[in-house]
Amino acid sequence: MRWRPFFLLGMGACASVLTTDVVHAQEVRGRIVGWGTQVAGVDLSSGFTAVAADSRHSVGLKADGSVVPWGDNSYGQCDGPEPNTDFIAIAAGDRYSLGLKADGSIAAWGSNAGGVCDIPEPNADFIAIAAGYRHALGLKADGSIVAWGENEWDQCDVPEPNADFVAIASGNWHSLGLKADGSIMAWGANVFGQCNLPEPNTGFAAIAAGHSHNLGLKNDSSIVTWPAGVSKRPGRFC
Repeated sequence: MRWRPFFLLGMGACASVLTTDVVHAQEVRGRIVGWGTQVAGVDLSSGFTAVAADSRHSVGLKADGSVVPWGDNSYGQCDGPEPNTDFIAIAAGDRYSLGLKADGSIAAWGSNAGGVCDIPEPNADFIAIAAGYRHALGLKADGSIVAWGENEWDQCDVPEPNADFVAIASGNWHSLGLKADGSIMAWGANVFGQCNLPEPNTGFAAIAAGHSHNLGLKNDSSIVTWPAGVSKRPGRFC
């Protein structure tokens, strides 16, 4: 059995998910395993290539390009979009979901609080998506970031120069962008120091954002966390 972990870009999700590849005479691929407050009600046994989780719902991406949501559906966040085809990436925010299509467009469904489901025009040339509490990010093929939704904490004000980004992540009220040179930019709410970038701000290969904390994966396979919290207290950060 090979275990293949996926990073979950949800915000404080109550359920964790892995996909597995099980190799034997009759091969089963892409099974989702969940734990914690996990309410499925859908077939998670095979065919998945990616997962995303928020605090109340989850979304799975299948190898055929369709999405399978499950969990709380109070705001239609589990009503999959139509046509449910050609998706290549997914993200889950607070009571809403995002899906990136193979043609570079984004589909959104669920709660539209703050206008988070109103994708900016032109809805084209996107290569990555990230979902925050009530704001979202889209990374364009030219390395620029588009942000939309609630902007009370300036979480949608992408800093200049808005160029050379290769990855994005969204916390509840803050945003992260990874540059091609391995440095990180952060903007939005900084109440807990989540936008105070760690030094040296170099050599990063991937990023993830939580409620009010962040993770950065370095090229040497080490992980940097910030801001520093009180680790012995549940709910505190790093």
